[in-house]
Amino acid sequence: MPEEQTVGELGRSVAALRRDIQAMAQGINSRLDKVVSTEVYSLQSAYTDQRITQLSQELQKISDARETLETQFEQYQLAERDRRERERQARLYQLVVPVLLALLSAGVAVWAVVA
Repeated sequence: MPEEQTVGELGRSVAALRRDIQAMAQGINSRLDKVVSTEVYSLQSAYTDQRITQLSQELQKISDARETLETQFEQYQLAERDRRERERQARLYQLVVPVLLALLSAGVAVWAVVA
């Protein structure tokens, strides 16, 4: 036959069960403290959506500004390249024209002496 528990043992078992139930209740309460209400969640999610929209707009503005800056830089590079080419041609003409004139005048002088 199974041994029957004494009143003292039953009291200790009941006290142990009470402690277990209280520990479980405290665990549930601590979890419920971490739960966010629906109103707070909806406000927080609305703020998050608004902030994401704002950040995406700022990102788009920055991207547009970067593209504009790149386009302006490319135009500057093209204009600078054209300016350098014009300067190179001007220096070349400044060198070639006097040399040709000197050769022409020397040729005319030689022709005048020979003729």
